[in-house]
Amino acid sequence: MESDMVMHYGGCHCRRVRWRVQAPSSVVALNCNCSICSMRASIQFIVPSEKFELLGDSKEFLTTYTFGTHTAKHTFCKFCGITSFYVPRANPDGFSITLRCVDPGTLTHVEIKNFDGQNWERSYNQAFASSSQGAGC
Repeated sequence: MESDMVMHYGGCHCRRVRWRVQAPSSVVALNCNCSICSMRASIQFIVPSEKFELLGDSKEFLTTYTFGTHTAKHTFCKFCGITSFYVPRANPDGFSITLRCVDPGTLTHVEIKNFDGQNWERSYNQAFASSSQGAGC
């Protein structure tokens, strides 16, 4: 529902990377157990690309890491190393927002669902392939 949409701001630890995203105040976030999400303890929610905007000169402080299918674009700050957002494999036209990188005050409710990223293809097909919501990683 568009009326539930709010502007969330966030970014990396050193604040060189800053962004804003229009999303509901109540979100469903995914706790994925794939190799990279597990190591980062990442919990994220997906937004369409047109709802996401990098602020200021943030782009110059980003670098990207890919692996496996090279579909996901794991962006992180060159200075502090934090991945505050990335392009997920399951939704390459959107952005995955790292829940803990959203500035406090605009999220009113977060439902966390587990996603079995260690068995990505099977899990994606069972949980997300027929819906408009994509998985992380």
